[in-house]
Amino acid sequence: MRARHDERGITTAEYAMGTAAGAGLAGLLYTLLTGGLGERLLRTLFEHVMGLLGIG
Repeated sequence: MRARHDERGITTAEYAMGTAAGAGLAGLLYTLLTGGLGERLLRTLFEHVMGLLGIG
């Protein structure tokens, strides 16, 4: 079987797309969690976990 050498740069492009997608997701999460919605979400989650543990 002959090796195909015409797709050698594809891994670099895949890493670049993955990095860009990860950076975009991180930015979106940062924006959501530093706003009022994120604070309420984290507080609700914390209170729920504490209730499950019987502490809250």
